Amino acid sequence: MKLNVHQIEESAKQLTYEEPTEPLNARLVHGGVCDFEFPAKATVRVDYYRAGLELFFHGKIEGTVVGHCARCLEDYTFSLATNFDVVLIPKPDLREHVELTADELDLSYYSGDQVDLTPLVDEQIILALPTRPLCGENCKGLCPSCGANLNQATCNCTVSTGNPRLAVLRELKIGH
Repeated sequence: MKLNVHQIEESAKQLTYEEPTEPLNARLVHGGVCDFEFPAKATVRVDYYRAGLELFFHGKIEGTVVGHCARCLEDYTFSLATNFDVVLIPKPDLREHVELTADELDLSYYSGDQVDLTPLVDEQIILALPTRPLCGENCKGLCPSCGANLNQATCNCTVSTGNPRLAVLRELKIGH
């Protein structure tokens, strides 16, 4: 969704639209690993206005996410709802070699006559995702021996206790 900078007024306006998630899904695939996927569009509600040259955006993003559990490898679905606040300032002219201050590195910029909300929305969605995809906090994962999903069934595998690197030492102790 693109907004014309010159049409953003000092009085707040509200916009609700559906953000396509196909480009975001492509960005979420890192080296062939896809922890999260968006099967449908995300709903974006945003209030926006200007104060001088600064542009203010306040809104909420909602959508359904499919996660791929890191422990049991099963897919699970959850709802994502996140609020966001973004302030954009005009991009400074950097034709000269200018060193940015620490405060300037935290700012978000716009340039030109249009502001594209898609990268802003994508960034907010990525920030709202869990750092590790788990179907539940108590997910038992897979059996390391037979690969059974321990959330769905128990297996008859014996679990060795102890560090396998110390197995030689255990054998020496048992031998005497």
